Parts: sequence; C-alpha cells; structure tokens
Amino acid sequence: MGELSGQVPLLLKKEDEFDHIKKIPVLVSSTIKVIMWVIFIAWATFISILPIKFVNEQQFRFIQATQGTIFGSTGSVFLMFSLPIFMIAFLAIVRLILNGEDERQVCRKKNAKGPNFSLWTFPVLVDGPFGVVTAAEMIGIMLFAGYIVWAVIMYTIQNVDLLSSFHMQDMKEKSALLLELTGFRFGFIGLVCLAFLFLPVARGSVLLRAIDIPFEHATRYHVWLGHLTMALFTLHGLFYVICWAMRGRLLEELVDWKNEGVANLPGVISLTAGLLMWVTSLPGVRRKNFELFFYTHQLYVVFVVFLALHVGDFIFMIAGAGIFLFMLDRFLRFFQSRKTVDILSTTCFPCGTVELVISKPANLNYNALGWIFLQIRELSWLQWHPFSVSSSPLDGKHHLAILIKGLGDWTKKLKGNILNLSVEQSEKAPLLQHNKKIIASVEGPYGHESPYHLTYENLILVAGGIGISPFLAILSDILHRINDSKPCLPRNILIVWAIKNSDELPLLDTVDMEAICPLFSEKLNLEIQTFVTRESQPTLEEGRVPKAMHPSISPGFKGCRMSSLVGTGNVVWSGLYVIVSTIGLVITVALVDIFYINAFNVYYWWYKGLLLIGSMVASVLIFGGLVIALWHLWDRKTSSKEESDDATKKVDVLQQKNEISLHKSFGEGRFVNNIRYGQRPDLQEMFASHAKIWGNVDIGVLVCGPPTLQSSVAKECRRQNLQRSGHQAIFHFNSHSFDL
Repeated sequence: MGELSGQVPLLLKKEDEFDHIKKIPVLVSSTIKVIMWVIFIAWATFISILPIKFVNEQQFRFIQATQGTIFGSTGSVFLMFSLPIFMIAFLAIVRLILNGEDERQVCRKKNAKGPNFSLWTFPVLVDGPFGVVTAAEMIGIMLFAGYIVWAVIMYTIQNVDLLSSFHMQDMKEKSALLLELTGFRFGFIGLVCLAFLFLPVARGSVLLRAIDIPFEHATRYHVWLGHLTMALFTLHGLFYVICWAMRGRLLEELVDWKNEGVANLPGVISLTAGLLMWVTSLPGVRRKNFELFFYTHQLYVVFVVFLALHVGDFIFMIAGAGIFLFMLDRFLRFFQSRKTVDILSTTCFPCGTVELVISKPANLNYNALGWIFLQIRELSWLQWHPFSVSSSPLDGKHHLAILIKGLGDWTKKLKGNILNLSVEQSEKAPLLQHNKKIIASVEGPYGHESPYHLTYENLILVAGGIGISPFLAILSDILHRINDSKPCLPRNILIVWAIKNSDELPLLDTVDMEAICPLFSEKLNLEIQTFVTRESQPTLEEGRVPKAMHPSISPGFKGCRMSSLVGTGNVVWSGLYVIVSTIGLVITVALVDIFYINAFNVYYWWYKGLLLIGSMVASVLIFGGLVIALWHLWDRKTSSKEESDDATKKVDVLQQKNEISLHKSFGEGRFVNNIRYGQRPDLQEMFASHAKIWGNVDIGVLVCGPPTLQSSVAKECRRQNLQRSGHQAIFHFNSHSFDL
C-alpha cells in the first residue's frame, strides 16, 4: 500500500505536466486571437478616420511618394487596405491549426459559475427589414451606419471648403462641381463597403471559420452589405449623371473611356450589372422568381471586371483583398463540384420528402449542423440548392444524409425522377439496374467550425416542417456521443416540431435512437412535442413508413465519393492554399510591373486595372492550382489504404439502412410521445415551464423554419430574458435557417 501511495503523486505530476503542455497551444491561440483583433481594430480605425482632412492628405502624400517604386500606387493602397485582411487570414490559419479538434475544448462548459448573457445570442430586433438581429449584430449595424453618416458629413464639409477655393461666380457650374465632388465621395465610401461585401460569401473562408460564423449567417451580412453598397454606388452614379446633364454633356460623358483617369463607360456597365443584381435580389422578386435572381447574380463577374476598368488598379485594390479571397473560395468550390458523386440510397416519405444518402470519403469531416449545396445534372446544370445535413458525422464515415422537401419545381422534379427510376428498376432485370442512376455534384459541407449545440447542457429545438432535418442530426450526434462516452454536455432536450399534416411524422424515424444508444433514457432527458396544425385527429395511416427505394444500389456501383478538397476540410491544406496563392499574387503583380508596366511605361488606368484582375486570376489558377493538385495527390495517397474495403463498407451501410427501414415500417413511432392535433405550440408556456424545471442555467434555443417561426422564437427568448429575475434561466437564441 505504501509503494502504491508513493507512486500516486508521480502519476499525478506527470498528468499535470501533460495538461500544462496541452495548455501551451491554447495560450498561443488566445494570443493570436488578440493580435487578430488588434490588427482589425487598427485597420477599421484607419478607415474611420480617413474622412478627416489631415489624414486624407497624409494618405494622398503617401500614395504619391510610392509612385516610383516597383508596385507603385497599387502597392501603397495594398498596404493600407488589403494587407491587414491577408494578415488576419494568415493568423486565422495558424489559430485553426493550433485549435485542432480538441473535443474537450469544444464541449467544455461555458459558464461554470452560472448562466451569462451573450451578445451573439441575445435578440434585440425580431421584426423588421433585417429579420432577427442579435445584440452583436446590432452593434455592427450601428457601427456601419455611424461610419456612413460620419463620412458623409466630413466629406461634405471638405467639398464645401474645396468649392470655396475655386471662387466661381456661375452658380450652375458651382452646383455641378459640388454634385461631382459628392458623387466622388459616395463612390469611395461604396468601395470601403465593397471591401467587406465578398468576405461573407466565401463559404470556406478561414476568416469566417476563425470567428466561427457559419455561411448561412454570413449570407445575411452579405445581403445587408449588398443593399448598402449598391445604394452608395447608385448615389455615386446618380450625382455624376445629374452633374453631366447640368453641363449638357450627358451622352458624351456616359460613353467616355479615358485612358488616363477614371473611365466612365466601364463604370456605367459595372453599375448596370450591379443594379440588375440588386433589383432581382429584392425579397419580392427573389421569392417569386428565384431562378431569375440566381442567374442575374452571376453578373458579379461583369460587375467586378468593369469596376476594375472603371477605377484602375490602385483604387480597385481598396476592395482587392475581399475579392481575391472570394476568388480563391470560388475556384476551390469549382474544383470540388466537377466531381460526380454516388447517391447511395433514396427514400421517399409519404409527405413528399426525399432522403438522399450521399457517398463521402472517410477523411472528410463535418459538423452535425452542416450544409451542402447539391446539383442534379438531370434537372439543371446551373442550379445549386442548399440543404442541411440530417445525419451525424458519427453515423458513418462513408456517407451523409439530407432530407429534401418537394416545395419548388426543382425539388418536385427530383422526387418524380426518383419515383420513376424506382419503378423502372423494379420492372427490369437486376443486371440492367446500373444503367440508371442519379448523377449529382456536391459543394461542401459548410457550417459552424465548432459544434456549438454540444456546449449547452439544456437545449430547446424548435422546428417547422422540414426544419426538423438538422435537429435529427443533432439528436443522432448526441446519442452517439453518449453511447461512445465522448464529451457531450446536453442532458435535457426539448424538441418542438410544428407540421401541417401527420404524414410528416415518419421523418422522426430516420433516427433509430434505441439502435444508436440502447440506454439513452438513463442519461438523456428527451421530450418531443409535435403539433399537427391542419388535422384535428390522427389518421388511420399514422406512423406507417414506406419501404426504402435504392435506385443506385447495383452491381454498377462505381464508388464515386464527394471530393474532400473543400475550404472547411483539411485546415493545413486549405491554409496553404490561401497563403501560397496570396504570395503568388504579390509575385505575379511584381513581375507584371517590372517586365511590362514599368518597362513599357503603361499608364492607362483601365488597362492597369485589367492587368490587376488578370494577375489575380493567374495567381489563383497557377499557384492555387498547384496547391490543389498536390492536395489532391496527398488525398489520394492517404485514402488509398481504405479503397480496398471502401465499397464493402458502403454496401454494409446500405444494407444496415435497409434493415432499419424495414424495422421502422412495422414500428409504432414510439419516439413521438406527445402529438397534439389542431394546435400550435404555445412557446411562452413551454419556455416558462422548462425554465422553471431546469432552474438557473443557460438554455440553448435553436430554431429552423420559416421567418415567422424564427421571429416568434426570438421574441419569446427576448421576453423571457428581459423578464428574468433572480436565479432564472437565460435563453440563448440560435438560428439554423438559410433564408436566401
């Protein structure tokens, strides 16, 4: 006993030393995060004080002083506006690598001393043009609005002072000059907003991953910034048009293409493309004719290229970093989407929902709250549609599942193709089945960097209709973690599901809870409340599930998996892709400047803008393409070990799903314990009662459904938090809806 007791301190000492070593990356990661914030605040401060006359003059002098260098004025603007973004991106890569996949760090309890409010999860606006806005988002909106007002006021004062120095007597010419100066200022402010515009739509961006903003949230910021940017550019063009009309030179100025200075015609073309995108993206147009919105939005290429021709290279570099990072993401998405993917199985539910099980490589990790973009070539070569993943990454390494509700033309055609394919295969010989299959392409998966649903001990999941899909993934993920003794905080879960008809109930059976975790009821307090709003009583067919149909299970199975070359995939390779491409951009621009622009004294602004765009494209294709090629070779080499038994594993997965489907077909839907007909959920009563039961805790509220449901849930979270007194629960609002 003495010997054993003497060994214990040594063991504890070694464990403490090991924990101390593990804390070093966390400390370095925290330091990098602070540095990133310092750089961003310094950069934002510089932009905000630019409207001050003294700072503006110093900036102009710095640009003038660098004209004789290799990079010229473009280099100086790059240092001031684009370099900070790239520095933050590089630091974000290092931080993501250091963070790794430490599940204990991800799933740690946030507030050991009690519940606390969070700016990111406290809704302050629930109704209005912005939808549901949290406190953190409201701060961002106010800062942007404050900058716009501040810049307009300061630039107006400068314009008036500049106008007084001309000593003009003609009031008409004086007014025209004031309009011209004002239009110029609006154009510059629009370029500053454009510097942010493309960052949120880079789906696999290391910047978004570093601050853990998923693309479905970032898309909202892109929409807000898009409206603001186009409003500023519209004012920019409108003031110039009025000015030219007052001078009687409207047509001449509109078609003017200056070689030195700003070229007007490219600006007109760029603004026209932007206006088309803006008008078709308005909610009334987008919701009624999504395809029109989708196709006209591809005019962003015209918008960007002709903007570069309009302002030249050094002015374009104000927004160059964000545009370049978007180009990198777009090229990687293009490469991933070229690969066709096997649809391992399909299941048609009586409510018109289709489940697709898609083949994926084992080394492609994703979050339970993930999204993919899907293209079915039989339906359209251009349309890509987003769907939330309905399976947990722990369900299997070689597949993921999505649920698709037949709501629009595209989804209804998909369901019809699957039904027709299953009928054809049932009538033909099995040896001919491999001639018929669904050809799909996939982009993603995308989503949160960390599984934030695992950081709450208490969860309320509110879904409307097909919005149950991501919550099935959450439920499966939690059950797997409990069964495998992995870090997982959730212990109390309430699922509130509102559906129109009872034929949607079988969707819950896609998660076989007892098969995943036989004793889950001992460790998880799970309550499911389903509300069937359009039926007053249960139907005779309730709970019956049709047998699954698998048109792609055949001897012709080719083993085509999703590509693992995705921005949210391997952190090292995706980071190397960004770094090498950015260095390649600097090298390419330097070579063009040394051997062409400076050597041949090229001074045309529009031409230098075109050369800058060409340098961006070349660096993405050459340097980025080289990294992608090496990444692809590495991926093939690392996955070659599992290729031999990969097909067997996939077939086993499909056979397992068949057995589960057959089991469910005769099941009784025992997991839906509380079904109410002809009612809608009373969120106020539910939230209040569970807050009383669970006590003084943080409650994570996740909602997935239409905007009206999001607003209702956000309003109730805000109500409960504002009325909170004493030791009561705090509700944290989180939305998992993609409202494009």
